[in-house]
Amino acid sequence: MAEKLSILLCEDDENLGMLLREYLNAKGYNAELHPDGDAGYKAFIKNKYDLCVLDVMMPKMDGFTLAGEIRKVNTEIPIIFLTAKTLKEDVLEGFKIGADDYLTKPFSMEELTFRIEAILRRVHGKKNKEASTYQIGRFAFDTQKQVLTIEDRQTKLTTKESELLALLCAHANEILQRDFALKSIWIDDNYFNARSMDVYITKLRKHLKEDPNVEIINIHGKGYKLIIPEVN
Repeated sequence: MAEKLSILLCEDDENLGMLLREYLNAKGYNAELHPDGDAGYKAFIKNKYDLCVLDVMMPKMDGFTLAGEIRKVNTEIPIIFLTAKTLKEDVLEGFKIGADDYLTKPFSMEELTFRIEAILRRVHGKKNKEASTYQIGRFAFDTQKQVLTIEDRQTKLTTKESELLALLCAHANEILQRDFALKSIWIDDNYFNARSMDVYITKLRKHLKEDPNVEIINIHGKGYKLIIPEVN
């Protein structure tokens, strides 16, 4: 049987924290609960986790500060914020620090597990061909900085553009299944998300058009294929 994935859960509301821990454990995860950011940070330094779920408003160290400290140690680990705040600035602050997702209270337990599963699928989808930089013909793509470089010109990609291009790169010269990409990045493969993905594919084609040897082709009824020159 596969090893249980470990989740660092930081939530100062004792009742909600215990509910979340029990629910995640029942779903097959190993969730470890800490009541404040300081305790969460100490646990993170000592133990190995696959994902962090952090409340934003916590005593001793808030979720944003904790995430910033975690990012200094580990730039890869997925982070989901839980918050009662719905202010746009707070959401942007979270993503600036490097959040992978954001849930506003009240939320359903099911929604949290869907988000966790989607993020972990995305992470494990990259595991086989883990790379922080990809050579795409004449382009260099830095997945951490979300930057596409050709000669001396740089293009900063949005998070969605970067995630989709990274997925295409991990499956370069192979078919990237449409439903896999949708569920990995958009969580749900509904009509609106499918249209949204088509828009992002069009944007990526524009970004890559300077190298005629690189193209993203549609595979009818299946998905997409990123064609790049094979490096000898």
